[in-house]
Amino acid sequence: MASSEDHHYHLDLENNSNQIKSLSKESRHGRTAHNMSSSSLRKKSDLALLSNVRIGFIRKILMNISEVIFGTKLSVLFPAIPLAIAANFYNFGRPWIFALSLLGLTPLAERVSFITEQVSFYTGPTVGGLLNATCGNATELIIAIFALCGRKIEVVKYSLLGSVISNLLLVLGTSLLCGGLANLKKNQKYDRKQADVNSQLLLLALLCHILPLMFRYSKASSAAPNAILQSSRASSIIMLIAYLAYLFFQLKTHRQLFQADEEEEDDDVVTEEAVIGFWSGFIWLAGMTVLIALLSEYVVGTIEDASSSWGLSVSFISIILLPIVGNAAEHAGAIIFAFKNKLDISLGVALGSATQISMFVVPLSVIVAWIMGIEMDLDFNLLETGSLAFSILITSFTLQDGTSHYMKGLVLMLCYIVIGACFFVLKAPINQCINHACMHLPAMLNPEAVHSSKVVQFCGEFQVLASS
Repeated sequence: MASSEDHHYHLDLENNSNQIKSLSKESRHGRTAHNMSSSSLRKKSDLALLSNVRIGFIRKILMNISEVIFGTKLSVLFPAIPLAIAANFYNFGRPWIFALSLLGLTPLAERVSFITEQVSFYTGPTVGGLLNATCGNATELIIAIFALCGRKIEVVKYSLLGSVISNLLLVLGTSLLCGGLANLKKNQKYDRKQADVNSQLLLLALLCHILPLMFRYSKASSAAPNAILQSSRASSIIMLIAYLAYLFFQLKTHRQLFQADEEEEDDDVVTEEAVIGFWSGFIWLAGMTVLIALLSEYVVGTIEDASSSWGLSVSFISIILLPIVGNAAEHAGAIIFAFKNKLDISLGVALGSATQISMFVVPLSVIVAWIMGIEMDLDFNLLETGSLAFSILITSFTLQDGTSHYMKGLVLMLCYIVIGACFFVLKAPINQCINHACMHLPAMLNPEAVHSSKVVQFCGEFQVLASS
């Protein structure tokens, strides 16, 4: 009986493999740069011992566990997940819960990419691309939703802003620097077409962030206190429409611009065919999403305690630490392919992720907050918006000629260090939020009472109370 089940199991995998191999080159290799970057951190599982298990159902479960849990070089970080849960259950130090949750999110983010790619082998490149477009930054989106539930709007803004800046300056800068140093005698080139599309979308996102900021300092803002919120919601809807058009452009009309070239794939890219079943992939994806949601809740709930315990501001933790740790897997993959002189993949990871967060996760967070009755807008304050603007502009200028060398990467990395140092010395971001509220409070109460002494006195007492 066991041998019969084993025969059927391997026969199903063989049939699925034959179906995949029979697809056209375009359909089969519709792998984005994000998929190939994550695959560089995977390793082939040893299934020789599992083949001796006689019960077919148990053998299939063990094979799935081997592929999903131990099929990545980041498997050493999986123990951080139960440790974080145990630390929360036994009321250990909340900074420890925060640190363990961050470490646990790192392999989960990479495994979600792996599972979506596995499902795409059965659904085709279009549906697989849609899955990747929605699950590629699932960690950032889930953290944003839990932060919104806790009314921590600044944490949402900081974390999403940090993800964009990290991808544009840190990931891309490190990739260009390492690629340039490793290929000093080679002429490094990349396709500008994909970079131009992403740069345009990033500039559109920047416009949607700058207008609410400019509106706040204009004279018209005092007469219409809700105008910033209303314009932000309208801009978010437009950004989502633009992102849908971008998906159609990426997955249908100009798919060839975003696909990894089959001829440039190496033997160390392990995942070239399905190793888990279709429904198994969906079950694993649901389970990973639950774990990401649980750890995201821990991160959001303990970020202030970690801030006070470590002596770091919430802005620095959200903008610098969260993106670095949460996206470490795809960041490492981008750097690995830059070493191999495959900058198209590295650029696809950095720019694609930044575009996805700017044009999808950020406006979706505004819409979700709107549904929840929370007033979240696209006004990220002057310092944050200025950092985003310079990051997008310097990245666009860096990629305009289609060639690369290590000096470009060094400049991008130094820009990231400068921005990180700026938020490191910003020790009390909550005062910034209070100042922002106090500036708008007179106009919200009475436009003619801007200079009211009672309102000014209230704001001063509110600031002193919060700082204490």
